[in-house]
Amino acid sequence: MSSEVEICNLALQELGAKRITSLDDDTKNAKHCKAAYAKVRDIELRKYVWNFSIGRVVLAPDVATPAFDFDLQFSLPSDCLRVIRPKDVDWEVSGRKILTSEGTILNLKYVIQVTDTNQFDINYIDVLSKALALKLTEVITQSNTKKSALQAMYKDAVKEAKHANAFEKLSEEPPEDTWITARL
Repeated sequence: MSSEVEICNLALQELGAKRITSLDDDTKNAKHCKAAYAKVRDIELRKYVWNFSIGRVVLAPDVATPAFDFDLQFSLPSDCLRVIRPKDVDWEVSGRKILTSEGTILNLKYVIQVTDTNQFDINYIDVLSKALALKLTEVITQSNTKKSALQAMYKDAVKEAKHANAFEKLSEEPPEDTWITARL
């Protein structure tokens, strides 16, 4: 798979900029890539539930309880970027806690902060490299034309990646309408 440097080089290639050999190179491009890479990676992970980035954990409630509205609080895992809605539980995220009044444990699905590029899906790498290129456009090329073209390419990459991602999981059934269940 791709390394951080290879992903950054894909972004630089989109910009028509000089490639790097390391994020620690003493070059303008390497410094900008190093400054932007982790933030752009996490933003793109958080935007959509990528199959490769789904984590599952069973949480026990914290000893401390919320001041009001809820009876229990659960600390989010340190690598949690986004909570995927727990089924059949009324809850809310408050800071790095999930608050609820239901159950004694919480089965949590969440988006993991994946830092190992070997875990990335190939389509996600394409999305990430284009997002990184967009982030770097101003500082490297100062070209609005290049930025507009990259925005269109980024949207196409996201569309393709979401399409491929959707085929690799079961579709989620919408909840049954109460009108239908009342008839049964």
